[in-house]
Amino acid sequence: MSLAALPDYPWEQMTPFVERARAHPGGIVDLSIGSPVDPTPVLVREALAAATDAHSYPQTAGTPELRAAIITWFARRRGVPGLRETEVLPTIGSKEFVAWLPFMLGLGEGDAVVHPRAAYPTYEIGATIAGARAVAADDPAEWPADTKLVWLNSPGNPDGSVLSLEQLAAAVAQARELGATIVNDECYAELGWEGRWAEEPVPSILDPRVVGLSAASGAGDATGVLAAYSLSKQSNLAGYRAAFVAGDERLIAQLLNVRKQAGMLPPAPVQRAMTVALGDDEHVAAQKELYRARRAVLKPALEAYGLRIDRSEAGLYLWATAGVDCWQSIAELADLGIVAGPGVFYGSYYPDHVRFSLTATDERVRTAAQRLIEVSRHRDTLPVV
Repeated sequence: MSLAALPDYPWEQMTPFVERARAHPGGIVDLSIGSPVDPTPVLVREALAAATDAHSYPQTAGTPELRAAIITWFARRRGVPGLRETEVLPTIGSKEFVAWLPFMLGLGEGDAVVHPRAAYPTYEIGATIAGARAVAADDPAEWPADTKLVWLNSPGNPDGSVLSLEQLAAAVAQARELGATIVNDECYAELGWEGRWAEEPVPSILDPRVVGLSAASGAGDATGVLAAYSLSKQSNLAGYRAAFVAGDERLIAQLLNVRKQAGMLPPAPVQRAMTVALGDDEHVAAQKELYRARRAVLKPALEAYGLRIDRSEAGLYLWATAGVDCWQSIAELADLGIVAGPGVFYGSYYPDHVRFSLTATDERVRTAAQRLIEVSRHRDTLPVV
């Protein structure tokens, strides 16, 4: 099998709109791609710097200290006790894991890879790389019989939706019925904002209440189930490419072997930085408050401008619509110097939505809010004809 032709990178289509926004007298406000803008925590940077004498090849499986930190973190922050070292694995960021997982699992022609209807596009790209078929479906009853891999994303990108314990359990049960591997991309789990998720932790797919208990170990039964996580958002480590996966021991062993053979080794200094980051909750809480404050400024301004915010109860984005084609909204926003993400980048089901990221500085978020509110006030003062 040869690598299938991949589509052009979609964000290239945004170039003319970025240029329009950049021409605004007050400067551009980029709320499109969710790349962190806040400093990497000092304790993490210091850990990285102290580990730069990295003369030996790093451990593909992760250092014992890193694996222990991942296990402890899952128990402390995600309600997943009892993981073993053979059930966790660091990855070089989460995007490469998402893109290559179908291939690493041996999927190909005749296999279906299911992902959410509003979805991070790399789920579909991963299916394409493997020569499999991508299927957008949120309802487990709609998953085809040839499904071999299911991607969940809770909290979701772009829509900020959260799957409850009951919904996760139903998804796991259906995947097992189909004989499919199921993976939840959980990288926004620390960012709950509204409804029950303002108080309750966002659940993990590895929660024993989701996967059931293993008769052998008494811990959660992770058969066929994986959870993917990234430190890019909660710890501002996007540039470090620091992520990990946990779950089914058999699947982890298969992925580890592929990664050993292919040389997919997370750098040793990054592994040390991850270990330190996972052991400190204070910087995560501080970062969440920064995003909370930006969200509190941006959300009412978008609503005043005339956008309806859908879902968005958790995560790093606001998923909004004016009820018109998303490219019309993108163009109008660009004239205000604001760049957002077109809904069509996240599938064909939401052509009138746009995505706003919370990853801009406080000053830029306030600037965007002021521009949006000024437009809404101007509309209110126009005479009725």
